[in-house]
Amino acid sequence: MWHIQWIALCTLTRKEITRILRIWTQTLLPSIITTTLYFLIFGTFIGAKIGKLNSFNYIEFIVPGLIMMSVITNAYANVSSSVFSCKFQNNIDELLVSPMRPSIILLGFLLGGIFRGISVGLMVTGISLIFTDLQIHNLSLVLVTITLTSTIFCLTGFLNALYAKKFDDIAIIPTFILTPLIYLGGVFYSIHSLPDFWKSLSLFNPILYLVNIFRYGFLGISDIHINQALPCAIIILILLWCISHTLLKKGIGVRT
Repeated sequence: MWHIQWIALCTLTRKEITRILRIWTQTLLPSIITTTLYFLIFGTFIGAKIGKLNSFNYIEFIVPGLIMMSVITNAYANVSSSVFSCKFQNNIDELLVSPMRPSIILLGFLLGGIFRGISVGLMVTGISLIFTDLQIHNLSLVLVTITLTSTIFCLTGFLNALYAKKFDDIAIIPTFILTPLIYLGGVFYSIHSLPDFWKSLSLFNPILYLVNIFRYGFLGISDIHINQALPCAIIILILLWCISHTLLKKGIGVRT
């Protein structure tokens, strides 16, 4: 039985990865171009005037945040678009009536999104080496955080796809929720530079915790205590998995 489930998981994952690579000009290239512009404008042009932030050059400070921003947007976009396309084409019905367990279906979509998120993250990391000398304080933490973040936003994209009724619904959350949270999540600044009110408000932004864990892995500095941030991220992942698995198992939102 587990042999069948393993073959099913590999097949679905391979399908998702093939889709990503086949349309690489839509899935991989845009983030590379966008992030390069961020490095040029914020890191080189504006960063030269800002100077140092938390004892690091400004471009060094924003590199982990820009990598994380690319990972978040790509992991989210991949699963939300893929799952909704399956709904729109009624392909998801075939998965649900197959011997595949709901957990295997969910994991297959997630692995595709994780592949895209990490792939783009690695490419952005390579681009950053053109602009600055990148150091890594804790490689294990970097790898754990990028995988954890990809999975969390794959699950978020999955939930968005389940409740979306049309293609326009896929763009609502990234435009009005995800993008503001990313820009207010400490990608370009330290929250210690904010007034007390905005600093306190920022603590309710989950992306702030992920960005700071990732920055600590690279630079060894963080605005948030790592021992608090990492458990919070793990709890969010478990909660999202349970919700997504339950909805899929009950067939809620699987039809447009």
